[in-house]
Amino acid sequence: VQLQASGGGLVQAGGSLRLSCAASGRTFRRYFMGWFRQAPGKEREFVAVVSGSGGSTYYADSVKGRFFISRDNAKNTVWLQMNSLKAEDTAVYYCAAGNSGTYDSRDHAYDYWGQGTQVTVSS
Repeated sequence: VQLQASGGGLVQAGGSLRLSCAASGRTFRRYFMGWFRQAPGKEREFVAVVSGSGGSTYYADSVKGRFFISRDNAKNTVWLQMNSLKAEDTAVYYCAAGNSGTYDSRDHAYDYWGQGTQVTVSS
């Protein structure tokens, strides 16, 4: 599985962005898909995950109610809709794919990673 993340950019605090992650291969629906982020000088952290069917989602407390993850298995794509952005959301965002279980928030559960897309929120 190859993953290509896009949609990052510069946005003012309070604004919105939608990240996309396009996946290759015919087995996309077998993978739960997650978004992680890494800010400068900090460790990579979990943001959100969606199950293979799209029926289950799970969010980090820091983004709950502001970010929404979704997927379209016919398009091999997962999205992260980010609303009410804050300066502390500034980071490189990565999409990742895993298939051990329904979903997982631990980065070691993921087998494939995209290249990352930069999100910068100005205050």
